[in-house]
Amino acid sequence: MAIEIINIHKYFEDKHILKGIDFLFEDKKVNMIIGTSGSGKTVLVKCIVGLLIPEEGKVLYDGQDFLTAPPKVKREIRRNIGMLFQSSALFDSMTVGENVAFPLRIFTKMSEQEIRKRVQYCLERVDLHNVEHLYPSEISGGMKKRVGIARAIVMNPKYLFFDEPNSGLDPKTATLIDELIRELTYEMNTTTVVITHDIRSVFMIGDKILFLYKGRKEWEGTPDQIENCKNEALLDFIDKSGVSIITSLKKNQ
Repeated sequence: MAIEIINIHKYFEDKHILKGIDFLFEDKKVNMIIGTSGSGKTVLVKCIVGLLIPEEGKVLYDGQDFLTAPPKVKREIRRNIGMLFQSSALFDSMTVGENVAFPLRIFTKMSEQEIRKRVQYCLERVDLHNVEHLYPSEISGGMKKRVGIARAIVMNPKYLFFDEPNSGLDPKTATLIDELIRELTYEMNTTTVVITHDIRSVFMIGDKILFLYKGRKEWEGTPDQIENCKNEALLDFIDKSGVSIITSLKKNQ
């Protein structure tokens, strides 16, 4: 259930945003995409999930090229993608329960009883209880993130994408979200892709890292390999985050 990208190029008019990126996102792993603002992280993920079409390259889901696949295959791949957007992207006019149930009502023929049971299970899995009747405006930012995660996993996807899951959260809540992402990856055997600016998250839950710099793949490796890394752009990125590499590695052990 791995995802592989090969020679991905993306342009916006005359701007070359992604410049020949290759990477293998490993199955049953938390794959992190890091880099400064404007490095191409979100554009890359949008290309991977089909929200943008790259001008060149391949996006392989278990060896099948998503970009050239017939419509039926594309629909099946999309059904197996769960995504948490940076803003959580909940529908304000729907209750928490209705938000989580939305993909099931669109993509499945499950009965209302089956949907309610699945929604309750997913909400309980993200440690939310008795909130189905509440609206997004009635819950905290951290709870919204967890509702978004519940909706992302409700279809039991093979592939999970998280866009800045810790954005706007306090450190304690961010740690809880990190731990939840890691647990779900191993429980559900997903290929998980996380866009983040949070270096602490990288050291805490990352298995494999893709570092983008000015639209290129500047470095790839594991958190442990960062300790002996000589890449100046990556070291500068970590240094500006204010996180000690050694301290973070020790905490992760």
